[in-house]
Amino acid sequence: MNQNENRREKEIAAQAIDDIPVNKHKHYTVGQIFWKVLKYAFLILVSLCTLIPIIVVILGSFKTQTEFLHGNVFSLPKSWSLVNYKTAFIDGGMLEGFRNTGFILIVSMLGKIFFGAMFAYAINRFDFKLKKPIMSLFLLAMLIPAIASQVATFQIINGMGLFNTIWSVILLNLGTDAMSIYIFLQYLREIPYSLDEAALLEGATYFQIFRKVIMPLLKAPIVTIIIISGVGIYNDFYNPLLYMPDDDLKVISTALYAFKGPYGTNWPVILAGVIIVMLPILILFLTCQKYIYNGVSGAVK
Repeated sequence: MNQNENRREKEIAAQAIDDIPVNKHKHYTVGQIFWKVLKYAFLILVSLCTLIPIIVVILGSFKTQTEFLHGNVFSLPKSWSLVNYKTAFIDGGMLEGFRNTGFILIVSMLGKIFFGAMFAYAINRFDFKLKKPIMSLFLLAMLIPAIASQVATFQIINGMGLFNTIWSVILLNLGTDAMSIYIFLQYLREIPYSLDEAALLEGATYFQIFRKVIMPLLKAPIVTIIIISGVGIYNDFYNPLLYMPDDDLKVISTALYAFKGPYGTNWPVILAGVIIVMLPILILFLTCQKYIYNGVSGAVK
């Protein structure tokens, strides 16, 4: 009996769906057509503005110096040779640059995640007198341009004896990163206090709660911060150039700068180096883009 009734209800629901009129030919007014055309034209224009420089870089990386300087930037190269890529990677010391960049990136991101999560945990879980002033100082640090305090920063780094060492840039990367802290804070607000209370009843200390309970629940913001902050560290040019002028300490961004000299610039080789530098970040973004969207949307909430 129940099976017959369920079958009858499904037939009625299917018939009701079939009876819904479908407007196959929707008519648009002149104004709606105009705004749709304008919207898609704007999107196409923005896409072209983004893609054209990339196309020029890719084509230029396969050209010779003469072709690039005296030919059309959109013209195809006469021969699709990888000589520029070989020159950029070997003569430009890209391998050493990747090694130094990788070390700076790993140490900096470990420090950012550890200290940022600890600070956010303390701010979110505990109340103390200087809580609001400390958060205000972090916000103030975001508003002050870094170039305004560069002279004082350089004197501090030089006074600590870290100038022309790889640790100078790492220390600067471990500085104020309010964005990471705010991302951690947004996720910590979604973690109930009952987990902390249960762990305290079991005899755990606050450090054990942070390490064994809180950190495993912060995987999404950790991945988001690794991608967003990691791209900034990976592309950083100013700090390595200023604080690590030694050739043995060059990173991938300053390695490209070696092809720019007083007697001319080998632009095809530089463009080939740009492609080499861009590929790891592009692969990382395509692989982890869902974590970026989820992490940013969670932070906004």
